[in-house]
Amino acid sequence: MKRQLKKSVVYALYGISFMLLVGGVVLLGIITRKSGSEKYSYVSKGILDYESKVPVVSVADKIIRPYTDTEVNIVKSFYDYQSEAKEQENSLIYYEGTYIQSSGVSYSKENAFDVVAILDGKVVEVKVDETLGNVITIEHENGITSVYQSISDITVKQNDEVTSGQIIAKSATSNISTELGNHLYFELIVNGLCVNPENYYDKSVNEL
Repeated sequence: MKRQLKKSVVYALYGISFMLLVGGVVLLGIITRKSGSEKYSYVSKGILDYESKVPVVSVADKIIRPYTDTEVNIVKSFYDYQSEAKEQENSLIYYEGTYIQSSGVSYSKENAFDVVAILDGKVVEVKVDETLGNVITIEHENGITSVYQSISDITVKQNDEVTSGQIIAKSATSNISTELGNHLYFELIVNGLCVNPENYYDKSVNEL
């Protein structure tokens, strides 16, 4: 005759088995989390979190040269009161018997080259001047204004929005500097004052 286990013993065995099963699942979960903790830590420092903490410097915020041709040279410099006499002499414009201090820089090349906007901005004036030739004036943020003279083949008009590096014209000639031939005369104005553009290229507008 077979012995039968008491109900209390059966229930106890079921309870122990259940506890062992639950304990095994919990233990397996702990082991799994520990073994993958390094991966989870790495993923938590993903691209989105990194980019949200590190500021991105926009190229468009930097002042670029008003041309892209690498063969362009300076033929008339900005007149600097603190420079040496010889440099000042090279910064004078002679026109109709009068010497004029150059408030910009003349860039030249034998053949016409593309003239580009130095920053994002708005065209506030496009005009033809008998002495200076065609002129484009663009206003930018932070009190910056750029003026492009001695140009041709203008591609923008007043009130146009332009972007940094956008072609706005080509170099040409002007009556005030006929001896320079094909060139671009460029002025940079910061907070109402003409400054030497050569000291501002590649600078962020926030540095001014």
